[in-house]
Amino acid sequence: MNDTGRQSRHVSVHIDRTVDEVYAYASDPANLPGWAHGLGGSMEQVDGRWFAVSSPMGRVEVAFVPRNGLGVLDHHVTLPSGETVHNPVRVIADGTGSEVVFTVRRQPGAGDADFERDASTVAADLARLKGVLEAV
Repeated sequence: MNDTGRQSRHVSVHIDRTVDEVYAYASDPANLPGWAHGLGGSMEQVDGRWFAVSSPMGRVEVAFVPRNGLGVLDHHVTLPSGETVHNPVRVIADGTGSEVVFTVRRQPGAGDADFERDASTVAADLARLKGVLEAV
């Protein structure tokens, strides 16, 4: 890690579904409990804003970038402390299917074990997303 930026790792999964199918499902916050266990098991919408109410981090707000035709699925997670974590995610064409690429960034003050745990959590979430979408 250097002083000008944080360490990042790209975690990806191939899904045998079209970009449009993957994007439509993954961009809907109501679907997060089905695959993004890192955010907990339930979401609620309050005044147009989405909250993960049972995340390991406590109640957090999840805000996706506006829907778009570019496969950009970035989202911000605002922690109970008020800190906001930006999560870059892309859904890109991969043959007749899709590849979902999530950039995991080492958070300030996170040790090696924390960073590895975050990357492993994202990998497990993406594997669940694949399982959910390929089961239909």
